[in-house]
Amino acid sequence: MDIRLATPADLPALHRVIERAYRGDSARAGWTFESDLLSGPRTSLDTLGMILASPAERLVVALDAGEMPIGCVQITDKGAGIAYLGLLCIDPARQAGGLGRRLIAAAEDHAARLFTANLMEMTVIDSRTELIAWYQRRGYAPTGEVRSFPIPLDPPLAMVVLAKALATRNDLG
Repeated sequence: MDIRLATPADLPALHRVIERAYRGDSARAGWTFESDLLSGPRTSLDTLGMILASPAERLVVALDAGEMPIGCVQITDKGAGIAYLGLLCIDPARQAGGLGRRLIAAAEDHAARLFTANLMEMTVIDSRTELIAWYQRRGYAPTGEVRSFPIPLDPPLAMVVLAKALATRNDLG
């Protein structure tokens, strides 16, 4: 398995992995999914292309032995030493095998090296207690901040903010 920055050629297959991981019945094959809370597409090929084109964003992809995408994570430079971790997903058939931990580690390393970030933050839907606990076991702690869900829903969803201090660029060598 290889973990590297995504390229435009990765996007069509990666888009299918993202949709399987987050939405629809196929997501239920994994241990964490949003399909009970949300419907419709999670993202689009155009949005993924904009991530690749942005100097403030990176998309890290995990590939199987056949070079097919099986997971990803997005990192965004928020400035002032803060990076944002999002879009973490693993193909539902491959969840619970440690790949999520490896993708988070790669995202943290890239954020520190490429963006000189010393803090990584993320948001998680507040009702996803099992997912929040999983991130806490990876060193992320609730900040006490709650943000509105980016899409208006009825009933509304809220996002809790989690954060973790990162190794500084000097610590990384």
